[in-house]
Amino acid sequence: MAQAVRFYETGGPEVLRWEDVEVGEPGVGEVRIRHEAVGLNFADTYFRSGLYPSPLPAGMGVEAAGVIEAVGPGVRDFRPGDRATYTGSPLGAYSTERVMPAEHLIGLPDRIGFDVAASMTMRGLTTAYLLRRIHPLHAGDTVLLHAAAGGVGLIFTQWAKLLGLTVIGTVSSPEKAEIARAYGCDHVLIHTREDVPARVREITDGAGVPVVYDSIGKATFASSLDSLSRRGLLVCFGTASGPVPPIDAMQLAVKGSLFVTRPALADYIADPAERAELADELFSHVAAGRIRIEVNQRYELPDAAHAHRDLESGRSIGSSVFTL
Repeated sequence: MAQAVRFYETGGPEVLRWEDVEVGEPGVGEVRIRHEAVGLNFADTYFRSGLYPSPLPAGMGVEAAGVIEAVGPGVRDFRPGDRATYTGSPLGAYSTERVMPAEHLIGLPDRIGFDVAASMTMRGLTTAYLLRRIHPLHAGDTVLLHAAAGGVGLIFTQWAKLLGLTVIGTVSSPEKAEIARAYGCDHVLIHTREDVPARVREITDGAGVPVVYDSIGKATFASSLDSLSRRGLLVCFGTASGPVPPIDAMQLAVKGSLFVTRPALADYIADPAERAELADELFSHVAAGRIRIEVNQRYELPDAAHAHRDLESGRSIGSSVFTL
């Protein structure tokens, strides 16, 4: 028997249950993978709360790394003993092992540890599409990034510096400001104390930034729009504080012919070739030390409810993983 975290109703962290589960053998196009580390992501709380609908009962989690134990008919890219990581697969990553479609797996280089992979596959690929696919960025551009001390934020800032960008980051506390600076943030604003749009205008000589990357959502939507330059783009890629409000198209015109997009990682890694290209770029930076990944919080899977409470309270800094 394997063990897994499952939930039978939506709600707070208390709905998560640690159970014995039967895994079985992989079918056509499937593999059985034994997890070595499991990622903890804010998106997990969206499924648990019901913000992201899912048929119930359900497993929890979409990111993990481990070793292939068995492969089903038709699987050609993996064999038993291979190392792999994944993100965005069907729910069920909070488990000791599972059967899943092989198409979601990404081969994991030996130079990258399982805990590092589980802590950064989703965040790293998210950063990859934000910086390499959403908008044509050029060395010397200045961008605004909310939650600069978060899991995506720390990877984003390092990658942005490799591209020659200037990063204005927002954080919620002086402690997080120090962390953001340590990872390369050029300007750090404490959004609970400062007028973010006014400070952005000051830093950019009144112009604003061409792109704002916003994973906070409801609480920062208005200030994000007010921080943009003419014809700027607001990238709403998360809703940590709640969904963004309805968009008034006329206000986009009034504020400078602005653009807004709400991308999802799944649509940027759906094509296997594009996913491989983004993953290869990410893994090469991490393996070479150009982007450093630190696992700041570690939990045991039976303590998933506690981990969710830490995540939702804002106590977490950077990446978190469950270790097995």
